[in-house]
Order: sequence, then C-alpha cells, then structure tokens
Amino acid sequence: MITTEQKEKLRGWFAGRLPDGLFEEPAEVTVDREEITVIGRIPAPRLAEDVSAAEREAAVTARIQEFRERTRETRIAVARDAEHRFRRKVSWGVVCDGERALFTHVAAPVMTRLRQPERQVLDTLIAAGVARSRSDALAWCVRLVQRHTDDWLAELRDSLEHVQRVRAQGPDAAPDSDSAPDSDSGPGHGEVADSSTPDPEEG
Repeated sequence: MITTEQKEKLRGWFAGRLPDGLFEEPAEVTVDREEITVIGRIPAPRLAEDVSAAEREAAVTARIQEFRERTRETRIAVARDAEHRFRRKVSWGVVCDGERALFTHVAAPVMTRLRQPERQVLDTLIAAGVARSRSDALAWCVRLVQRHTDDWLAELRDSLEHVQRVRAQGPDAAPDSDSAPDSDSGPGHGEVADSSTPDPEEG
C-alpha cells in the first residue's frame, strides 16, 4: 500500500513538473505498485449548439488525437523523469467534453490458484458469453466488485494506511524516502509482475 502522504508528494511533483497550460486544471494522478496514471482536462472544441451527436463525437475524438500528437514529446520527457524517480511506468489520458480517453496503460498479470467452485464461477461467465477466457472472467469479477463496493474498498484502504503509520512509528522503522513511494513493492516483489509496457512513444 502507498500512504496518503506518499501520494500527496507524488501529486505535488507532477503539479510542479507538468508545464503550465498543458491541462485546463490540475491533473488527476493515480498510483499503484506498477503504474502512475496522469489524466488531465483539455478544452472542448467549439461547436454550434444544435450540432448533431455524431459531429460532436467526431470533433471530440479529433481534439483528443490532436492533443496526443502535439504534446507527445513533452509527455515523454515528464514520463522519463517520473519513471526514473518513482520506478513506475507512466500512463496518460485526457477528459474532453465529458469523454475520457486513456492513451496507454499497463496490464499487469496476477497469478492465483482457485478451487473448483471458484473455477466454476469463471467457467459459467465464459459459457454465458460474458468473458472469453478465465483470465478475462476474473478481470470482469474484479471490475464488478470495484463498481459495487467503492465505499467499502476506500474504508479498507484508509485502515491499511493507519496500520502503516503505526508501523512507521516503531523502533525498527526505516527512514522515510521521498523519492520512491512504496518502492519496495514495485515489479519483481510480491505476486504481481508487470509484463507489458506502454507505447514507448508515449513515455
């Protein structure tokens, strides 16, 4: 787990490192053990009030693509600095006129062992056409839990952060490091390993 203080330091770093005017407002920065995701709001295209939905959709898509191409070198430079400092991949995305688009992302495999009743749940989802494979079905289950238990997960994360703060006050606590939040939990530690890399052109 990454503490609230470590997240705040990371967000502060991005607030200072991102060029002024790149986004309309401070970027949304999310971090876990493998990845930092930076999502910012960009201006919506100017359109007539009575424009059709198809025309609006095409305009927004074009605006997002234009931003992606125009800011590529800037984002690559920021991502390289962040990846060196925090030892995590950086992914980018934008929000434009209510549409959310993610340019790149890390897909980290998670190895697990399931008993027969649990495997049957996955196989039922496959048979019903909800998922294509057991791994796809497992990811679907995780998304379902996330959607319906956000409050409970948030409370659980707060509890874990409290435990970490208490541990950090113990006599054997190591000095706090500002440069790499939860750096001992990155790829290569624990059961999650990052086997995929975002588009190298995106940083």
